[in-house]
Amino acid sequence: MVLSKTASETDVSVHSTFASRYVRTSLPRFKMPENSIPKEAAYQIINDELMLDGNPRLNLASFVTTWMEPECDKLIMDSINKNYVDMDEYPVTTELQNRCVNIIAHLFNAPLGESEAAVGVGTVGSSEAIMLAGLAFKRKWQNKRKAEGKPYDKPNIVTGANVQVCWEKFARYFEVELKEVKLREGYYVMDPVKAVEMVDENTICVAAILGSTLNGEFEDVKLLNDLLIKKNKETGWDTPIHVDAASGGFIAPFLYPELEWDFRLPLVKSINVSGHKYGLVYAGIGWVIWRSKEDLPEELIFHINYLGADQPTFTLNFSKGSSQVIAQYYQLIRLGYEGYRNVMENCHENAIVLKEGLEKTGRFNIVSKDNGVPLVAFSLKDNKRHDEFEISEMLRRFGWIVPAYTMPADAQHITVLRVVIREDFSRTLAERLVIDIQKVLHELDTLPAKVNAKLAMAEEEEAKSGTV
Repeated sequence: MVLSKTASETDVSVHSTFASRYVRTSLPRFKMPENSIPKEAAYQIINDELMLDGNPRLNLASFVTTWMEPECDKLIMDSINKNYVDMDEYPVTTELQNRCVNIIAHLFNAPLGESEAAVGVGTVGSSEAIMLAGLAFKRKWQNKRKAEGKPYDKPNIVTGANVQVCWEKFARYFEVELKEVKLREGYYVMDPVKAVEMVDENTICVAAILGSTLNGEFEDVKLLNDLLIKKNKETGWDTPIHVDAASGGFIAPFLYPELEWDFRLPLVKSINVSGHKYGLVYAGIGWVIWRSKEDLPEELIFHINYLGADQPTFTLNFSKGSSQVIAQYYQLIRLGYEGYRNVMENCHENAIVLKEGLEKTGRFNIVSKDNGVPLVAFSLKDNKRHDEFEISEMLRRFGWIVPAYTMPADAQHITVLRVVIREDFSRTLAERLVIDIQKVLHELDTLPAKVNAKLAMAEEEEAKSGTV
């Protein structure tokens, strides 16, 4: 977080007993110390604090990759001092980025000629990728409206209420209205019919999600494309589609190759994907690919030469590390199509194992789908005595980090637990998690109802206030 809180008087210094063989004085917590300390002490102080972090391998809340091969780890460390933006100084790194863009564009069936280069860029993650794609749509729509002599001050994007928060950030930061299709119980993705009904002349694009964060479900991009073609023909508009494939972009080509969601659909003009999710790279890499050069307005691209030769750049930030780009290229050539398919099939199979184990308890409704991102989203059939948040809290005692959350409008009365199945989540861990969930359920059954206790406290407070 950028925002911080003021420390209390008892929280102003850092003490490390184990590092006392190197240093005895405590360190100020929020100010730079006056004097240097031995490197061993600095390492030990930080290492001791980090021990209290959760285990990334057991963080089932996150889609982000937590394991890579040692060879790739070595490549990352060997390139950690290279600045990605210095293209003239690190031309091979730039070449590897361009190869990644083209490999991913072909994976997404971009309509490229034999020797035609793909249009795209590496980003810090899908959040930056979405910002760039959104800016391209906004600028292209504004240019068209200006040329037609029409107002261009009220752009909007149509999405489902299940979109990730980065879409809300884009809308707020870049002054675009976000028109959300509400969800409903049993249907937790954007309804293409309702989405197209919300499209108007100020809609810069409709954003479809390939792999909802809430339940992993793929939205029906094909139906959206067909309905939008019909509406565009009736109205004379040319409303395009962006596909947020942050989670599903490295899944669908391998598990569901016949599914039409990508550049095979004519209205899909750009796609983002997170390399650090099912692209199998550590956090810090995303990609955005455009259908053609015409879909990325030239005025958004900056040309600089103060780092050497002319360098085109279209990013929100400037300096960043090269290691994740190199790691992405490693995974693409190391695994190939066969390797990625094996990983995704294994993740899918482990998700089914977990789902079936939870179903056998007889206590849960499964909210996720078998087809989609390999995750299992589930809710209690009966949460009158104890709720999903209590299960999430108690699972932490076993080391598991399993998030509980409420659905967006209009399904906010539904609470869900979600387990993301990554490459490093084995069948053994899936079976172990089911056992630990059963232990938690058994313990909760012996405890007083938390919901009833809250209700009793509220009634008691009301009674007290009535007698005053």
